[in-house]
Amino acid sequence: MGQAMVVIRDYVNEMEALVARSVLEAHEIPAVLLRDDAGGMLPAMRMLYPVRLAVREADASHAIGILDAPFEGDASAMLDHPFDDTLDP
Repeated sequence: MGQAMVVIRDYVNEMEALVARSVLEAHEIPAVLLRDDAGGMLPAMRMLYPVRLAVREADASHAIGILDAPFEGDASAMLDHPFDDTLDP
């Protein structure tokens, strides 16, 4: 018998949902995307019915923790020094 699934995130942008699913799968947490956009024929429907990211109920808290964790290579660190001046002649 299958395991219960729970929706942990909603996304308007499908690409963000795909990246989140890939991150979870890289951490060995199976995840699925649930869409209600007429099989891709009506992408504007995502404004009313966002793409939902679902995982097994047992994995939900771990998956949320992974998605909420700060990214180690965060681009905000580059805001102080956006360009490398050592390359200037």
